Formats: sequence, C-alpha cells, structure tokens
Amino acid sequence: MNLKNIKISGISLPIYLLISALILGMAHLEMLPNNMMGALAILMVLGGLFNTIGNNLPIVKSYLGGGAVFCIFASSALATFNLIPSSVVTNCENFMNGVGFLDLYIAALITGSILGMNRKLLIRAAVRFLPVSFISMACAILMSGLVGMLLGHGFADSILYIAMPMMSGGMGAGVIPLSGIYANATGIQSAAIISRMIPASALGNVLAIICAALLAKLGNVKPNLSGNGQLMKTNSHSDEEVAENKLDYIMMGTGLLVSIAFFAVGVLVNKFIPNVHAYAFMIIIVVICKVAGIIPKKYEQAAVQWSQFVMKNLTTALLAGIGVTLLDLKLLGASITPSYLMICVSIILTVALCSAIGGKLVGFYPIESAITAGLCTNSMGGTGNIAVLSAADRMELIPFAQMATRIGGALILIISSFMIQIFG
Repeated sequence: MNLKNIKISGISLPIYLLISALILGMAHLEMLPNNMMGALAILMVLGGLFNTIGNNLPIVKSYLGGGAVFCIFASSALATFNLIPSSVVTNCENFMNGVGFLDLYIAALITGSILGMNRKLLIRAAVRFLPVSFISMACAILMSGLVGMLLGHGFADSILYIAMPMMSGGMGAGVIPLSGIYANATGIQSAAIISRMIPASALGNVLAIICAALLAKLGNVKPNLSGNGQLMKTNSHSDEEVAENKLDYIMMGTGLLVSIAFFAVGVLVNKFIPNVHAYAFMIIIVVICKVAGIIPKKYEQAAVQWSQFVMKNLTTALLAGIGVTLLDLKLLGASITPSYLMICVSIILTVALCSAIGGKLVGFYPIESAITAGLCTNSMGGTGNIAVLSAADRMELIPFAQMATRIGGALILIISSFMIQIFG
C-alpha cells in the first residue's frame, strides 16, 4: 500500500499527519482554545486517525468493530491514562454535552433517517418493533437472574444491579434516576448505588458494540440474515414518488433548521413530562409528521441531506468524544470478574438472540433486529447507540435504536421501582 494514496477526511496522509502534529502539540502545551473550536479540533484529528488505524488492523477490522470500536477505546486510553491534559478532556466534555454537539448529531440523524423512510414501511415497522424489543428485554432480565443465581451472585442482585443498569438507557436518563429510585426505597446513599451501576452500564455498552460488529460480520457471511441497514423485509416496491435529491448547500441549512425545530419540540414536551427523554418525544413527533404526510417533500429531502453531511463528516469526531468523555478504562477493568462478565455476556447474548428470532417472526431482518431491538437496549444512551451502530455500519437505523433505548429505558425505570420494593 502506498502511504501517499491514503486519505483521511479527504486529506492526504502527509498533510493530515502535519495537521495532527500541530493540533496535538497545541493540546499538549494547553494552547488550544477552551471552546468549541478547540474541542472539535482535537476530536476530529483523533477520530480520523484512530478510525483509519482501526479499519486497517487485521483482527480489529474483521472481528472487533474496526475503526469505530478502535476509535472509542484508543481515545479513552488517552484520557484514562492522562496522555492528554485534563483541561482538554474537560473542554471535550463540555462540547459533547454542555454545548450540545451530541444533541446536534442525534437530532440530525433522527430527523433525516425518519423523514427519508418510506411512509408505509415506517408504519409497518414501528408497530412491530417495540413488542420485539420489550419481550427480548424481559428474557434477558430473567436470564441475568438465573445465571447470577448459578454463579452465586444472587437472582435479585443480578437483576437489580447488573441487568437494570445495563438496560436503563445510559447515565443521565438511566443510571442516575435509577439510583435515586433505589436510594428512596433502601435508604442507601445514591452515590454508593451509582458506583455499583456504572460498571454494568459501561461493560454492557462495550459488549453490545463488540456483538454488533460480530453480527455485521455474520451478515456478510450469511446475507439472507441481513438487510444491509434495512430493518423490515419487503418484496414490494414503494409507490411513493422518489424525487431526485441533488446536493444543495442551502438545502443543508434548511435540513439543519428542520432538525433543530423537531428537537426543540421534543425538549418542550419534555418540560411537561420530564420522566421521558426529549429524544423519545422527538422520535414520536417526527414519525407522526411523516405518517401524516404534513412535511413538504423538499423539507424531507433537506433533512436527509443534512443528516448525510453530519454522518459522513462528524461521526469519527463523535466516537472520539465518546471515548474521551464517557468510557473510563480503569473503572471498566476493575469491575471485570469472571462471574460479573458471564452475567453481562448472558444478557447481551439473550437479548440479541431473542430480538433476532422475534424480529424474524414479525418480518424484520434478524441482524438488524438483533442490533436495534436487542443490543441498543444495552447502550449508554445516544452516544452508546452511535457506537453500536457505527460498529455494525448501520447508522441509518438510529431512529429504531433510540426507540429501544429511550422508551425501553423508561420502561426499565418503571419496572425497577416495583422490583426494588419487592427484592430491595
């Protein structure tokens, strides 16, 4: 391979390495501005570099999710072992969550993915998806208790402190409110409960990422099991007119505004019903608008163009951000005992298998169903979903992934509030 022919983000390797040296040198000297520009600079450089390396490492690219997974873990290693200054990590955390880079990314993908779908296919898929996801979660919860009991971890303890945190929907919408529910019921401090839950949530997400990559590999070997990013099987051609969607810079701006508007409505509804995440409301509202046909085709195309721009240009930066700000390798490593790992693996395998079988029964492709209705119930919110789908190269399934995570996570909180009263 001629190194001069390698391009990262459309830039030749020598030039990219020169830019990387500049940005990383400034980061080491703490000369990067503590704002959006500084955070985006370091995340784009790390994301592009690690993604390229991961996609060219033999075992990693074939069996461990390639560039997406390598990007997360390599970036996490830099932050965990203090190879980048703490001020840079703090700035990246603020950029991802405080400034709202994650919200911008997810809003773009949700809006573009749903509005770009065939309307009739969306209706058929949505009404079948949640039952498959919920049943798969129930089977996985039961399996965690049984495996935990066999390994001496305890039936109730395995469910309450491993399965429930894994499926609760991440930190802000899952583990934190879940710890509050447990604290109120048991009288134990929330901080002590959170420290038990975070390893389960993090390890579950990591295992989901790896499993998604392996399922994608299985889909390549057994193409009849995979829809290559399409959830529902269909033999009929769409009767909707497919208009040509020519690249238009103004339309991208229109798509940006459309995604922001839908996100704003989701946030507004969340103010009145705070127990359900704004993303869940956003998905419901976009689906209703798509099904009702009230969005002009031009605006739908604009949303698709904007989501494609975001996905193709900012995904690796976001993955690097996940690694730097979300994944603590020391905490993850400390939690891994043989019995703990076996319980987590049993949850992942059960939810993937049940959702694949259930999905096949209702007309879904097993691979796509296992990834979205199954594995994404074990991801750490929107960032986790992006990591899982990136590992499987199925980013277009983000709306269904968010349904599983947000609506499934809300259901877990409700169930947990009753279970802690019984078993706590």
